[in-house]
Amino acid sequence: MKLGQAYPKVSVVIPVKNGAAKIKDLLDSLMKVDYDKDKLEIIVVDGCSTDGTRDIVSKYPVKLVVEKKPGVNAARNTGIKISTGEIIAFTDHDCVVPKDWIKKIVENLQNPEVGCVGGQILRYNDEFLARYADESIIPVMRIFKKKTLLDRIGSPVYYPVGCNFAVKREAVEKTGFFDERFEYGFDELEFAERVCEKGYKILLTPEITVKHKHRSSLSELLKQAFRYGQGGGLVPKIKGFNSILSKWILFSVAAFSIWFFVMLSLAVYTVLTWSTEFLAALSALLFLPLAGLMALYAYKTIRLGDGMYWRILFYPFIDIARSLAFVVGGMQRLLKPLGRKLS
Repeated sequence: MKLGQAYPKVSVVIPVKNGAAKIKDLLDSLMKVDYDKDKLEIIVVDGCSTDGTRDIVSKYPVKLVVEKKPGVNAARNTGIKISTGEIIAFTDHDCVVPKDWIKKIVENLQNPEVGCVGGQILRYNDEFLARYADESIIPVMRIFKKKTLLDRIGSPVYYPVGCNFAVKREAVEKTGFFDERFEYGFDELEFAERVCEKGYKILLTPEITVKHKHRSSLSELLKQAFRYGQGGGLVPKIKGFNSILSKWILFSVAAFSIWFFVMLSLAVYTVLTWSTEFLAALSALLFLPLAGLMALYAYKTIRLGDGMYWRILFYPFIDIARSLAFVVGGMQRLLKPLGRKLS
């Protein structure tokens, strides 16, 4: 595939369920992309929405198909199967894309070694939790500072995200479809790792950017972290323990679990014995992580020079709550029987 006078055909696949409140902005932005409309198809795969999503989508010149099987990967696979493009791009209903989104995807997939490309995801608005999602020590979505070419997924915090992700059809044909046992969380990460296993490289770049409507309440944010944890808990069960992703997931869950249970044990002993030694140890386990996070956010605030010192007080507590929700989700999924693979 070479970029010349004739651009390759691109299929955009959008999985959605009950996205009536947000999908219009995405479709409006896709109508404005700077790309030959004869070389572009947009496929919306609806997961049996009950809120009028299909009524909104039907007003646009796009393909609309209903997928009854649950999960984002089932929807993505359906979109792949009916697509006709040489490149298949993915985004979500709660995103908005810039005019150059498709062109940037095509340009960054010119290297024959590259099988898929991932871009960064920035906040759509400036609400408190939206800012937190971008400014956290571990952003809720991925933000890339420079182009990076990967021949493997080495970390669960540096990888392409499904709402700003594109893959060559030839890579899909060699790699296979998305694993439908991942209904939410790490759904694209396991696929990307298999792309690397087939000899392709992954390009991560800030040149390809979408705006995302981040979660607007703490309960929604923690539910998202819990479901990410559930997806992470599937990785070792599907990939085995030799996978780098599996090792990262198991280490993260184990480390946070040990910290939590040691802290809980110390709390029980403190109440039972009223021991100052146990109380001191408990205080250290509880406040040292908070103090470390506060110091990091203080440094970040000073470096940014924006005067938003409230992030020092609030962000660390949200970080710890997100981590706990992720670990609980991961443990819950690790203990649950593995279902059969669907495709």
